[in-house]
Parts: sequence; C-alpha cells; structure tokens
Amino acid sequence: MGLFGKTPEPNPKDKVNEWCSKLRRESSQLDRQIRGIQREEDKVKKSLREAAKKGDKEVCLILAKEVLRARKAVSKIYTSKAHINSISMQMKNQLATLRIAGSLQRSTEVMKAMQQLIKIPEVAATMRDLSKEMMKAGIIEEMLEDTLEGLEDTDELEEAAQQEVDKVLWEITAGQLGKAPAAVTDSLPMPEAVGASGEDEEEDLEEMQSRLQALKS
Repeated sequence: MGLFGKTPEPNPKDKVNEWCSKLRRESSQLDRQIRGIQREEDKVKKSLREAAKKGDKEVCLILAKEVLRARKAVSKIYTSKAHINSISMQMKNQLATLRIAGSLQRSTEVMKAMQQLIKIPEVAATMRDLSKEMMKAGIIEEMLEDTLEGLEDTDELEEAAQQEVDKVLWEITAGQLGKAPAAVTDSLPMPEAVGASGEDEEEDLEEMQSRLQALKS
C-alpha cells in the first residue's frame, strides 16, 4: 500500500510480463492435454485393429468415432494454442511500444483472440481474468461473454459423417475395412478366431470412452 492508504498503480511492463507468464503456463497445460488425448487415441486404434481382425463391425464403427472425437479435440486445442501464441506476440509488441510511447496500446488482434479463447472450456477461466486486466490497462475493450457459442458443437460427432468414419477405418486397418472415401461394406471379413468374450470387450470400450471424455473435460 502506498502513501495515504492508496495502492500504487502496477508497472505496465510488470503486468505484460505477468500476462506472458500466464499465457505460457496455459499453453504448456494444453500441450499436456494434447499428449494425453493422443495416448488414448493410440489405445483406441489398437483396439480397433483387434476388433477388425475379429470382424466386429459395430465395435469398429464406435472406435472409429472415438478416434475422430480425439482428433477433433486435438485440433481445437491447437487452434487455442495459436490464439495464445498470437496474444503472446502482441504482448512482446506492447513491451516494444511501451519503451517508445511510454504506455500500453489498444490491440484489436488481442481483442479478437481473447474473444475466441474465453469460449474454450480448458482456458476460459484464465482468459476471462486476463481480459478483465487487459481492459483496465486499455489494451482491449469490454467483451460480451457469449461463451455458449463454444458449446454448440459438443455432440456434433454423434452424427459424424460416414465418409470421415470410413477414412479412419481405412487408415487404421490399412485398407482391411472400408473403401476410402467410399462407405464401409455391410459385412466385415470373418474372424479367424474369437478370443475374449463380448462382455469384456464392451467393458474395455466403455473404459476407453470414459478416459477420452475425462481428458477433454
């Protein structure tokens, strides 16, 4: 606390450095989420190949959709990282401007990136706090929190295009299933030998789906 009970204004340079530090932490957290989702995707792909060998079409289709969910989740995270990197670059520009002009400048680029990031559940809380601080510093204007827009496609993959599913099946089974990009045939190759029981496979499938959902939540 400063003289006469007043709190001194924060140093603009210190605030920018603090924001950059928070952005780096969020980006690192997103990297960890990507690695976690990709590890689960590898497990799902292994199970898909095993199900294909047994000729279990229903399980193959479910697992192919899980792979699509994982890939689309990773794609969204990479988009978020791109927005974070854009803000970080703008913050570096702010430091350069600060040395010349002596004050922080308004940035439409930061404004646009922040508007996108507050819609992403993984980083929404941190970005909402940062946006409030940036508004006080005059870098961005007040934003409307239309965060519900970011949730509109939560279940979009429940009706995943058959063509996308076919491509995943074709890719993972090395052409054993489906015709990329044509639709998968009604019947799969007959299994050479049936191993584990159907109940065990169903439990494993549910467990993998739960792990993927937990990583994305």
